Amino acid sequence: MKKYGLIGFPLTHSFSKKYFTQKFLDENIADSVYDLYTLEHVKDLQDLLDAHPDIRGLNVTIPHKQNVLKYLDWIEHDARNAGAVNCIRVIKQSPLLAAFSGEVGIGGHDFRLEGFNTDLYGFEKSLRPLLKDHHTDALILGDGGAAKAVKCILHNLEINFKTVTRKAHGDNLLFKDLKPAHIKKHTLIINTTPLGTAPNVDECPDIPYHAITDDHLLYDLVYNPPETAFLRRGAERGATPKNGYEMLVLQAERSWEIWNAEENIL
Repeated sequence: MKKYGLIGFPLTHSFSKKYFTQKFLDENIADSVYDLYTLEHVKDLQDLLDAHPDIRGLNVTIPHKQNVLKYLDWIEHDARNAGAVNCIRVIKQSPLLAAFSGEVGIGGHDFRLEGFNTDLYGFEKSLRPLLKDHHTDALILGDGGAAKAVKCILHNLEINFKTVTRKAHGDNLLFKDLKPAHIKKHTLIINTTPLGTAPNVDECPDIPYHAITDDHLLYDLVYNPPETAFLRRGAERGATPKNGYEMLVLQAERSWEIWNAEENIL
């Protein structure tokens, strides 16, 4: 049985487990299972892999997306630039082959860990069709791990951006200092905070919504509920709303492609 799963802490709910469990049923994939692996400390990753030798791939969620990098043998270029990994491919190697290649996993074990960021893929693929010529400047609301993927893609797309946070950091804008002029200039606004996630559906980032127009595109990485207060308030002003569900589906499918790109070496 091939095992896949999600590591993070705490794991109170999971889009990924529900998605992959249904995928395996729909596509008659009988030799695979997707589980949740609660991992409080990322340093325990090696023990997890030793205890579950059939693991072929892992998704990574908070708080490990950044700290896991130092435990990987190889990191894909864009994931390294983003400074975060949310997908790990576990390649099994025989001890002889590992010794011969010089590529032995963490702690000298017979597996090789490769890191990717499929959030990058999911965000870009879901954003591109909505972009128009006037979407040249963006506001990124929040500056956590999810914002790293957003910044990387906006940079690749040559879209200027400013990050908005509650506390001063670098040249970030502060929520309390946002003015209508900021909103009018930045016609792409991306919420990377958890504000508005169920059950707290009435919460939303504190921005001057009255300055939003029909030129604006509002993207919310939150997917539950489908229409957050952030998106609803923008749509009421004529903005185009986009939630994070498609991004999640795309990143999940990209993870599956990565895990099965080549047969693990046994």
